[in-house]
Amino acid sequence: MKVTVVGAGNVGATCADVLAYREVANEVVLLDIKEGVAEGKSLDIWQKAPINLYDTRTIGSTNDYTKTAGSDVVVITSGLPRKPGMSRDDLISTNAKIVNSVTENVVKHSPDAIIIIVSNPLDVMTYAAHIKSGLPRTKVMGMAGILDTARYRAFLAEALDVSPKDIQAVLMGGHGDTMVPLPRYTTVGGIPVTELIDADKLEAIVQRTKTGGGELVKLMGTSAWYAPGSAAAQMVEAIVKDQKRVFPVCVKLEGEYGIDDAYLGVPVVLGKNGIEKVIELQLDESEKELLETSRGHVKAVMDVLDKM
Repeated sequence: MKVTVVGAGNVGATCADVLAYREVANEVVLLDIKEGVAEGKSLDIWQKAPINLYDTRTIGSTNDYTKTAGSDVVVITSGLPRKPGMSRDDLISTNAKIVNSVTENVVKHSPDAIIIIVSNPLDVMTYAAHIKSGLPRTKVMGMAGILDTARYRAFLAEALDVSPKDIQAVLMGGHGDTMVPLPRYTTVGGIPVTELIDADKLEAIVQRTKTGGGELVKLMGTSAWYAPGSAAAQMVEAIVKDQKRVFPVCVKLEGEYGIDDAYLGVPVVLGKNGIEKVIELQLDESEKELLETSRGHVKAVMDVLDKM
């Protein structure tokens, strides 16, 4: 199996490192437009193999897509990261051009690849890549929900003083302030979270989750990378190993949840064919309203991209 990660910045390099360490593929190609960066980081990851005991070969490339040929999965992290005061939507014009160019090259050399988008604004970049690729919606998806639920679960684990391993959660909608965490579907070791925490504390955690990316940008002056890179790697692993994992993933909706032609995070089954099933939950009225608000925001940004 061969996996390519386009963009050797912090997120892309973290993703490649996790993929190598977990031996998800035989070969991981790291590609970047900046001379020598991908080669250096991939060499560094390879030199770590005797220490951490893995076999995955990591190969770097400066904008030479021929080295990515025949990839089974391609992760696209290319684009400018957020700076303090910027929203994800501020990045739309610049990053759309980058994602379109990368997608075109990816499909040219790996026409059968499954594509995972990490670039921001996530939902709209997934839209751009899906249109540019010409691939079915099952093979072009965005990584957001895994990251957002991880933040939600981490905050809950801290508040409850329990292991994050025992917390399961579902989160839907766009990747941003209008995301829709679903406490009704959140459990701790099988116990509904509402039985373990006060409603006001839970609501505070939900709100912190919605602005979780911005919190890190304020602290570091740039976007997060450890959790996003690891989340993308988890999606790759589910596909490469045909694990049939249930994850929240950004996908084009075609009537599910009463929504058509919008790209939103919803629970899906991930396997060797990409998105093998979109799972429709029975949302209550308040949850439907929140999802509709999220849809409206994403669609508005999609419209901005269409007019460019």
